Amino acid sequence: MHTSKYADKEYITQLRRELHMYPETGFELTKTIALVKRELDKLGICYTERYGKSSVVATLGAEDAPFTIGIRADMDALPITETNNYDFKSKNEGKMHACGHDAHTAILLGTAKALKAMENSLTCRVKLLFQPSEEGIQSGAELMVRDGVMDDIDMILGLHVDNLIPTGSIGVRSGSAQASSRTFKIEFTGKASHATKPHLGSDALAAAVKTYNEIQYVLTREIDPLKLYTCSIGRLEGGTTQNVIADHAYILGTIRAFDDEVDEFITRRIGEIAISISEPTGTKAEISTNLKAKVVYNNPYLSSLLLDTASAIVGSDHLAPVDVKLGAEDFSQYLTKKPGVFMRLGTKNDKKGCNTMGHNSDFRIDEDAFTVGADIFVQFVLDNMTGIDPVSIHNSDKRKSKPLLG
Repeated sequence: MHTSKYADKEYITQLRRELHMYPETGFELTKTIALVKRELDKLGICYTERYGKSSVVATLGAEDAPFTIGIRADMDALPITETNNYDFKSKNEGKMHACGHDAHTAILLGTAKALKAMENSLTCRVKLLFQPSEEGIQSGAELMVRDGVMDDIDMILGLHVDNLIPTGSIGVRSGSAQASSRTFKIEFTGKASHATKPHLGSDALAAAVKTYNEIQYVLTREIDPLKLYTCSIGRLEGGTTQNVIADHAYILGTIRAFDDEVDEFITRRIGEIAISISEPTGTKAEISTNLKAKVVYNNPYLSSLLLDTASAIVGSDHLAPVDVKLGAEDFSQYLTKKPGVFMRLGTKNDKKGCNTMGHNSDFRIDEDAFTVGADIFVQFVLDNMTGIDPVSIHNSDKRKSKPLLG
């Protein structure tokens, strides 16, 4: 078991449990934000709420420091009813921290406490980003970036608990690590009529079903099968009753991809298909999309530095391999402005039943892992507080434009 070098295990654990009992979703984070501000006030750390909506951004170190490291934690929960039975089970019916954001927030507060104790020796500035709505349709990170939170940050770190990696280990996937995420909605408007007289109406539900089927053809026949992507339609709904031709229907889906061209191609073709089907059927199709997250690209040079730091904390034998993930992360919004690294923190412990994947009602994580995350954050700041060579960062970036479609 990891022996903490900097972090206060009891402090982080108690905060995590308090957060877990009162989960909140999206941007409605009244109790969560109050807890974060309460702890920052206790620690004597200055903060602002001027970035985006429902965020808190704290600052440590000298304001005139020439180099700034950002560290981010997301705060929101999921609309899931918890089935765990421990003492700190969710008290908010229908809401649960089923993805570990309670741990992320507590770990960042533990990092804040440790860094505050050594603030006078820091030669860099550290900004701590407590972010809302990672799970929501609207990205909290996008709004914070839009308001300039990255303007004075030189590089940024983040982490996510991971029940595929054993407690005491961490993983970093250098380069493209997680897919982009786009939500799309197609609304069909038709004309109602009696079910016995379908020729007098325009069937919006039939148009939606036909569009769904045509989209499957595009995904299997128009894109290079060696490209990593997925497009899933999770909801198709229409009509009001059994004996009325539906005058309204809609499709709701998501696109995940590792290349902008693939994402743009699928989005364009979905729109073309919907319109080509709606016009002959006498219905109208309206398409709306939202690119919530871009590809998470872990800068290779910064990834190597973070792995060096992690080796000093957990040992090189506790650096776990990480596969690419089609799951998305709006941490990528920060990476559109500055380079960074997103780390996977091992929280798997079979003996404690900590092996369920996130977004499940019985999701559990091993609390012994929390100080590993905080210690790595603190050590990375200490290892790199004099600055990081921008040429090495730039030269390590391997992203290149390639032809993606056949």
